[in-house]
Amino acid sequence: MSATFVGMPAFPEAARSATGDAQLRHNLHKATRTIRDKRADAVGELDDWSQLRAAGKAIKDRTLRHLDCYLEQLEESVTAAGGQVHWAADAAEANAIVTELVRATGEDEVLKVKSMATQEIELNQALEQAGIAAYETDLAELIVQLSDDRPSHILVPAIHRNRAEIREIFRRHMGAWGVAAPEDLSDDPAALAEAARVHLREKFLSSKVAVSGANFAVADTGTMVVLESEGNGRMCLTLPETLISVVGIEKIVPTWQDLEVFLQLLPRSSTGERANPYTSTWSGVTEGDGPREFHLVLLDNGRSDTLADTVGRQALRCIRCSACLNICPVYERAGGHAYGSVYPGPIGAILSPQLRGTGSAVDASLPYASSLCGACYEVCPVAIDIPEVLVHLRERVASGRGHRAEGAAMTMASWVLGDHRRLSWAQRAAGWARNLVPRRLPGPGAAWTDTRDLPAIPQRSFRDWWRDREQEAQQ
Repeated sequence: MSATFVGMPAFPEAARSATGDAQLRHNLHKATRTIRDKRADAVGELDDWSQLRAAGKAIKDRTLRHLDCYLEQLEESVTAAGGQVHWAADAAEANAIVTELVRATGEDEVLKVKSMATQEIELNQALEQAGIAAYETDLAELIVQLSDDRPSHILVPAIHRNRAEIREIFRRHMGAWGVAAPEDLSDDPAALAEAARVHLREKFLSSKVAVSGANFAVADTGTMVVLESEGNGRMCLTLPETLISVVGIEKIVPTWQDLEVFLQLLPRSSTGERANPYTSTWSGVTEGDGPREFHLVLLDNGRSDTLADTVGRQALRCIRCSACLNICPVYERAGGHAYGSVYPGPIGAILSPQLRGTGSAVDASLPYASSLCGACYEVCPVAIDIPEVLVHLRERVASGRGHRAEGAAMTMASWVLGDHRRLSWAQRAAGWARNLVPRRLPGPGAAWTDTRDLPAIPQRSFRDWWRDREQEAQQ
């Protein structure tokens, strides 16, 4: 059972610890730069990338504006294709639905296809409490699960591990979960992949229930779409008798024509490939082919609240490509665990506080986990303006649970700026006292001035300068 993010410290403290780990910084630097360079080459091949990006944004925005209609259409399409649709308002409801569906089969274990949604709701932990074992089949997720670790990247959950570490994880822990790794296992990538293949093959051939997510759900046909690079997901989607898919309500695309745009955007942005190695699609159930039962669990879990925010809702356009993580200078140095969420990096800094709220120290700190350099916006394939949402969420945090002194300062500033006479008086007072302003503020203000230089206060305000200039011109 993998560890959870419960009890993680706020970002500043977690990042301070992570940046002190030289091996972690080396692993992240090497991996993110490699993926970043591949993406740049793949995107550079297309003359119409900017048009594709604009099309992806437009499709997502149109879908979100009419999400209620497309959700109803998706339910009708899935039901017509022989599937069953379940609605989950939150994580607890989704976990309860999946648990009951697995129990109804009489099985006590399930295979897992890599899924951010099931990680978000901590499905594995809920199944374990119900006496049901969940086995991850994505190679990186397998590494995380075997080492009782946490995922640290959207695309490559074990990006913080190097080959030598993975070899030791396989040698020490594979035997407790199934077929053991060879005693003479090397850290050669091919040898590691072969050990994982042998280990997983037993599970693929014996398990009767699988749980997946979906990268996209096509509303007009009820088709689920999963993109992956290994083929393990396809084994899970075709061999078991029962397939349960937990899908966020924002994953809908209206038509196959719309899907075509994202099948170009996603692989180039995520793995730097022209096309995804394995793209699996299925619509309901088909007699004699694939699972006999298909269940779709549509997950809200804070998405409706996010949709209601006219600025923050653009985070729901995310297609989980991880390009923003690979370009982010903060993520490259702090790693994914510092974000205290299954969604790390820039997208996690705006998505987690919206899905979970900003009531906890972890979520209140995430909007500040950025330099606002804007690199994440430049590489986002659906043009999410992450810096804009970060500033928007900082405003929410500051007004909702900021320090009392900060709140008092904002109230005073609002009062002064609300009347031109008060503003004029304040500017003159600041000019008179400019030589008395300390370079370092006392109390809570010290944290602000320790990382910023206070601007010099001019002797005269612009208003006074302009008034004097006008008077001189009239003489």
